[in-house]
Amino acid sequence: MVDIDAAIGYVVAHGDPVERARLSYLRTGTSPPASALERIEIEQTPAGGWPAAGDGSVPSVDATCFRLAELDDLGGLHGPAVERALAWLVSVQRQDGTWQEDESLAAEAPAWAMPGDPEATLYLTAVAGFWLTVAEVEAHPHHEAPARYAATLQAAARFVVDRLRPDGTWPSFLATGWHAAGLLHEQQFFYESARVQLVLGDRLPDMSPADAANMAAALRRVNLGDDWLLQSARKRLSETQRTDGGWDSDEGPLFDVNTTLTAIRACRTWTTARH
Repeated sequence: MVDIDAAIGYVVAHGDPVERARLSYLRTGTSPPASALERIEIEQTPAGGWPAAGDGSVPSVDATCFRLAELDDLGGLHGPAVERALAWLVSVQRQDGTWQEDESLAAEAPAWAMPGDPEATLYLTAVAGFWLTVAEVEAHPHHEAPARYAATLQAAARFVVDRLRPDGTWPSFLATGWHAAGLLHEQQFFYESARVQLVLGDRLPDMSPADAANMAAALRRVNLGDDWLLQSARKRLSETQRTDGGWDSDEGPLFDVNTTLTAIRACRTWTTARH
């Protein structure tokens, strides 16, 4: 079993104010202090996205999706900053349904966000489509109103579907898979989403703690019906939790608190329903 109390203790001991505010919201639904939101929102560009670096001026698709995940942990996907970010994502979708980073970011972009790279394009399309999907699910959990981003999400989903291989694998990074599974399921590509989930299940035993946490935290934000993959990911997290309550990040010790928060977010699915 995942030791949630130990994980909470790790974040309290090692987290910064924003990370501790995220923890409070995940634990009890406590509204974050204005300062926690301001630390994130102050770096938002006038266009609506966030730059890849704090001193940058060009908004990044990858960085914007990362900030949306942080804001999701601080109260959900609503509010002026979130709305500006979502509107910016819609505005920079390409005609073929994809997202790519601005070419001016090529010199500093990581492999998964490299402008013009097919693997990065598929990844960014799945991630941007996923967060727009989460915003739709949160605003209208029972599809009681017309989707705001219907055309945007259909175009993104069709692009992703067209690039899936017959065996359900995809020509891109591992994280593309769980974001694509959520996007495709909500766009009623149920068969394609199920194939992707089966591939993810096969890869789970070899996933890093960070990947397992990110996958479970993402998929618990959409209703996939059968939660077998989430249950399996929770088991993987129980096997990889450290004795101090934290989990290892793939980016080094400085990001262990963020990974631990992600694991808590993933595992809260089985204890309390946050949304």
